[in-house]
Amino acid sequence: MKDQQTQQTERNLDFDRVIDRYHTDCLKYDFATERGRAADILPLWVADMDFQISSYIQDALYEQVKHGIYGYTDTLDDYVDAVNGWAKKHYGYEIKKEDLVKTPGIVYAIAMAVQAFTKENEAVLIEQPVYYPFSGVIQDNHRKLVSNDLVYDEETHTYSVDFDDFEKKIVENNVRLFLLCNPHNPVGKAYTKEELAHMGEICSKHGVTVFSDEIHADFIWDGPHQAFITAKEGLDQIAVTATAPSKTFNLAGLQVSNIVIKNKELKKKFKAAIDASGYSQLNAAGLTACKAAYQHGEVWYEAVKQYIKDNIAFMENYLETNSPQLKMIHPQATYLTWVDCRALGLSDTELENFIENKAHLWLDGGFIFGKTGRGFERFNVACPRKTLEKALEQLKNAISTIL
Repeated sequence: MKDQQTQQTERNLDFDRVIDRYHTDCLKYDFATERGRAADILPLWVADMDFQISSYIQDALYEQVKHGIYGYTDTLDDYVDAVNGWAKKHYGYEIKKEDLVKTPGIVYAIAMAVQAFTKENEAVLIEQPVYYPFSGVIQDNHRKLVSNDLVYDEETHTYSVDFDDFEKKIVENNVRLFLLCNPHNPVGKAYTKEELAHMGEICSKHGVTVFSDEIHADFIWDGPHQAFITAKEGLDQIAVTATAPSKTFNLAGLQVSNIVIKNKELKKKFKAAIDASGYSQLNAAGLTACKAAYQHGEVWYEAVKQYIKDNIAFMENYLETNSPQLKMIHPQATYLTWVDCRALGLSDTELENFIENKAHLWLDGGFIFGKTGRGFERFNVACPRKTLEKALEQLKNAISTIL
């Protein structure tokens, strides 16, 4: 009965509605010219959604606005209960108050982990092609970047882990920290329990701390999310797990993440790095939105998840039918699609020029995710179907001019 009532009172379920985001200081739409692109380019790059948030979150924020005071804000037990309730239902583990550290976003948390668990010039391991801030944070903090590149199968268009290389890279470079993107952005890989357990065993063996970025955990397309810390007993003692409502509920601009650390010593070091950075309480609106999302956002979440799943199927079918030169990696997770464009025979520079000036699209070029991403493009399909179809038509028409 409660779900039926929520369904009836959730107002923001029209995902076909195209909402004008221009002139809202929107990074995705309003900053094209500042970044060297045409003002009217169609953006499918940065990973936020073109959908209105759950009306329950809107209403919670309205109430906060009406109150009119935005002083220093922290969280009580009801916040922890909301975060824990979501984690138990969707991720299969419990979060206690003493396990939780709140940060203004996961990239900030990655930087704090790098500072907490490594020293300058020590090695940090990643798996490229991977979300490009991983590399940036490592290098900006003067650490050594080491990559255990994911292995791409040209026939099945899938990615796998080279475990021999994984351990070799750890040993040869005395790696202290592994940044895991689980599920993986941009290739859409949902790691299996066996893969995570194997990586965890190797990291435990060699004293490597694992930072598991699980921000996309709510968009697994076949089955539940497999958290790193539940893949094998004891992994929760070497891990920092990063979660957030930002991708799931389109709240990225409110900058709130919930970092789960069950090992007291790891948490102490992580908190010390945050304290050294000068940061304390999160912004009030972000905390309000997070609590409302996890308490009342289930109906909106399930609806948007189905819409995005249908968008992925639409894009896959469209490319197969109209642009067969491009090979879309069928995503196991995330609302980001990874497309192999190498058959076009273009260099990195030529491909970016083609995408921006011929197809008139703003995407994330694969090369920014590491050398193994060259020749690929990342699309964000969390948008109305009309927007996605327009983008694919522009791409198809551009391809017809060069082939």
